[in-house]
Amino acid sequence: MPLFSYKVREQEINPKKVYSIDSGLRNLVGFTFTEDLGKLYENVVFLELFKRYDAVFYWSDKYEVDFVVKDGKTIQQLVQVCYDLSNPHTKEREIKSLLKASEEFHCSNLLIITSEMENVENQDGKIIKYIPLWKWLLADQLPHTTTQ
Repeated sequence: MPLFSYKVREQEINPKKVYSIDSGLRNLVGFTFTEDLGKLYENVVFLELFKRYDAVFYWSDKYEVDFVVKDGKTIQQLVQVCYDLSNPHTKEREIKSLLKASEEFHCSNLLIITSEMENVENQDGKIIKYIPLWKWLLADQLPHTTTQ
């Protein structure tokens, strides 16, 4: 997955993030000493975003945003993935990254995907939505009902 930049050359020369198309295979052949659920969550989110949208990037400046979702010429959404937000420093880092990218891209659709947390917070005048991974994955799969 390439770095988001308005300049194609910058996208090409910057390092790309690599995700596994098969999470099970990743776990089987990956070199790790601990179960890293955060990386696994991020990989699952990438696979779903890749299916749902035409253009998915990451963004890095002083801070990093896991996913920049682009539709046409518009940044649709900024997404952070964090398995556990119980540490205040971790939560602050994730929020700062989203807010910085939100200013950069004039995007107000800010999302943090977590293991359990579901909430909506106002941070510096911006709304940040928190949703558990399982619920986010099912969001577009559930049948929509209409009342007549």
